[in-house]
Amino acid sequence: MFRLATAVLFLALPLAAQQSPTPGPASPFTLNPLNVPTITPGQITLMELEGRFQQDVDQGGGKAFSTWFAEDAIALNNGKPATMGRASIAASAQWNPAEYQLHWTPQGAQMGPSNDMGFTWGHYTSSWKGADGKPVVTQGRYITVWKKVRDGSWKVALDASADDVPNAGDCCTLPKP
Repeated sequence: MFRLATAVLFLALPLAAQQSPTPGPASPFTLNPLNVPTITPGQITLMELEGRFQQDVDQGGGKAFSTWFAEDAIALNNGKPATMGRASIAASAQWNPAEYQLHWTPQGAQMGPSNDMGFTWGHYTSSWKGADGKPVVTQGRYITVWKKVRDGSWKVALDASADDVPNAGDCCTLPKP
């Protein structure tokens, strides 16, 4: 019995190290073959990428955000025109993490059959202080398409997000007489 417990512990330690880092202390995200037996190596790769991407953005803000994009990447955000190319994405991602915070939690991943392209999806929260000094928070969904580039590294090919719909009555109420 001791040998079985030792073997399980020995196998679990490297897998625990594969868990993707997550934003914030309350995140429920822990993904590995021990707690999700159907997870594939490709899904683990993509979720680990998301975790490292999130950590870099937490520390470096917009500058760090743009470094994760491929040269020919596209960003689609909340009804705005598409931002084409890493240089344009970098020019539009000029936020300081002390003033604007962007956190996301991946909820799933799927790797393509050739293992050189896949996508992740999940939920994001952004927060900052409005012009009146009060906190502003938006939440929504995102999808990130990842591709392996020539040097073997992974880059974001497409990042798309959309804010959650407003709560019932928040957007379309008329003033009462």
